[in-house]
Amino acid sequence: MSGTQVQSAVSSVVRTTRALQSAIDSAADAGGGRVSVAPGLHETGALRLRSHVELHLEAGAVLRFVPDPALYPPVAARWEGATTTIHSPCIYARDAVGVSITGRGEIDGGGAWWWAAFRAGDLVYPRPTLIGLHGCSRIDIADVTLRDSPAWTVHPLLCDDVRITGIRIFNPPDSPNTDGIDPESSRNVRISDCHIDVGDDCIAIKAGSEHSLDRVPCENIAITNCTMIHGHGGVVIGSEMSGGVRGVVISNCVFQGTDRGIRIKSRRGRGGTVADVRVSNIVMDRVMCPLVINPFYFCGPDGKLPIVSDRTPQPVDEGTPRFRGIHLSHITATNVQSCAAFLSGLPEAPLDDVTLDDVSIAFAPDAEPAVPAMADGVPAMAAAGIQAQFATGLRISGLRLDRAIGPELVADETVQVTR
Repeated sequence: MSGTQVQSAVSSVVRTTRALQSAIDSAADAGGGRVSVAPGLHETGALRLRSHVELHLEAGAVLRFVPDPALYPPVAARWEGATTTIHSPCIYARDAVGVSITGRGEIDGGGAWWWAAFRAGDLVYPRPTLIGLHGCSRIDIADVTLRDSPAWTVHPLLCDDVRITGIRIFNPPDSPNTDGIDPESSRNVRISDCHIDVGDDCIAIKAGSEHSLDRVPCENIAITNCTMIHGHGGVVIGSEMSGGVRGVVISNCVFQGTDRGIRIKSRRGRGGTVADVRVSNIVMDRVMCPLVINPFYFCGPDGKLPIVSDRTPQPVDEGTPRFRGIHLSHITATNVQSCAAFLSGLPEAPLDDVTLDDVSIAFAPDAEPAVPAMADGVPAMAAAGIQAQFATGLRISGLRLDRAIGPELVADETVQVTR
């Protein structure tokens, strides 16, 4: 492409960006309304939604975000739970009310360039999320297809009254940090009827880390009727959970080929409590480990500090994470590799009130050893039963294991089990 052609392409993107932003601003200034994107390809830079505006993509419309850092000016936000500055999300809103993104069209984040720049260490700020809504309320995201996000795909941060329904998310399995939907420090979130096929966690519920300026819980979260493919986890809580996560219902979902199914992870120093979680009517296939509760998670900043992996009791303080009131029922998992479940508390804060009821696990005929939880001292295992440590009030009923090697339950001396 010649210099003239490059300049023409850049000018075209700038014109499209200005036209779309002008339409959004005009609708907001008029009190609200719909901004429709017509069928065809529209290449643009970052857009900022405003209160009472619906961005509607008609069938056949493709809104493609051009990977040029200059088009995504820095904004204050969180990155992996820490308060920092990031590139503006591709579609961004802050402190807005009544924001909607709808339609049968497609939003393309142009992620490949960003993933390469991230791996090369060439970025000044963390990558954009595809849809980042910060401090907003009354959010609707419906029916659109989202693909190739630079980082997390849908990120409601410090939001209230969020409805995400009928969307499709496609990010390559090897794309870094491309979570599907990550509600963080948000409340009253409903996620339903979505198909999520990504390179990281499909849905991750978060509440900030010890490095965030405010510790706000994530609460009242309902996830139902979704299919989740590939990714590191189907539905994950953490590891950023310093504000606490409570009131979560996950039901009627299918996980296929995710590394783990239901996954709760944290570590000392993060603090926060995960409580009142209900999981029911889940079918999994080709999941390495269906259920993981891991307070020794070693990834990310400070994950290699000696205190993270220490199995001796430590003083209980505001940095001690706690897990209680976690109930799973009517779970079927086939072609499992590692173990039926890995359930761990901390020696100073054991798991409390954890229930497994009507859980059927069938291991793959050729199950290969794999490490169920990302924590120091956890060995690879194949077709093993439930692994439990540092737990009180563990109740197991209706457990069925097919092709398991060894006992149904391997527990340390601290575990109190009711069968």
